[in-house]
Amino acid sequence: MNILAIETSCDDTSAGVIQNGRSILSNVISSQIEIHSKYGGVVPELASRHHLENINFVIAAALKKAHLRMTDIDALAVTQGPGLVGSLLAGIMAAKTLALIYRLPLLPVNHIEGHIYANFIEHQLKPPFLALVISGGHTELIIQRDLAHYRILGRTRDDAVGEAYDKVAKLLDLGYPGGPVIDRLAKQGDPYFVKFPRPYLPGTYDFSFSGLKTAVVNYVSKLPSAVRHPRTKDIVASFQQSVIEVLVNKTIQTAQKLKMKKIVLAGGVAANSALRSLFAAKIEKTGIKLYYPSPILCTDNAAMIGCAAYYRFRKKKLKYHQKMLTFKAEPNLQL
Repeated sequence: MNILAIETSCDDTSAGVIQNGRSILSNVISSQIEIHSKYGGVVPELASRHHLENINFVIAAALKKAHLRMTDIDALAVTQGPGLVGSLLAGIMAAKTLALIYRLPLLPVNHIEGHIYANFIEHQLKPPFLALVISGGHTELIIQRDLAHYRILGRTRDDAVGEAYDKVAKLLDLGYPGGPVIDRLAKQGDPYFVKFPRPYLPGTYDFSFSGLKTAVVNYVSKLPSAVRHPRTKDIVASFQQSVIEVLVNKTIQTAQKLKMKKIVLAGGVAANSALRSLFAAKIEKTGIKLYYPSPILCTDNAAMIGCAAYYRFRKKKLKYHQKMLTFKAEPNLQL
């Protein structure tokens, strides 16, 4: 089964062809980082406009790279939400148009589900497992019991972890997005130079990083620039250490409490090298197995959407009909 998938939930325009759920024939991603970096974050109106300008070219590139034509495609998949409504609409309208023209079955996919299924592409993975979804807009602990059965244990009460990274990077004039640059600079800094708080929120599965971000702001505001700039690497290393200790310790403790034998990382922040290293070190003696995708599959991409759709199509054996084109963009879509 060849699935042409489209992902436009935020600022990356992506299309790809996935064969039988695991073989990536193509996974084309057109980034808008240069456009949004000057604003320190994604501007929704600009993002949707550039999706409209790029979507046809990205789909054509995905087919060309896969050495396929539309007549070789068996089904379509597209991100329905969550995400920016204008961005979602650009991908959905493109997918609906192709479904109508070529009479292909079309399946809307939850963006978070796609991130989790990125792990299925590279690993022989089966539920049940505990998933830690960490990105610019999401920080969630989720139990996946079956291929389409989820239970959200906890989520962020304020800033998502990726959002906190972006805000700290902006505070220190490090550019956008903040995650990769902080991860790189932190390798050269002292992670215990500043003892920032560890917001564990005892007794809950929830997360909160707003207070940590404020602690960084308060610390930096008291430093003269002559002191701050030489210590930037130490500051971001200390900030990152606080973040990853909370994520790692809370996730492992939750898995042990619930007797889960597998932990899955998903989302853009799952590409963080320090996070992966600490997880590997802490999990070694627990008997729990750790899974995470390659960095390119951690970021928003169409391959993960196609993978998630494959398991749905395989189960339902869907065929094209007009009702498939009636779904709407859902910016706050829940699992």
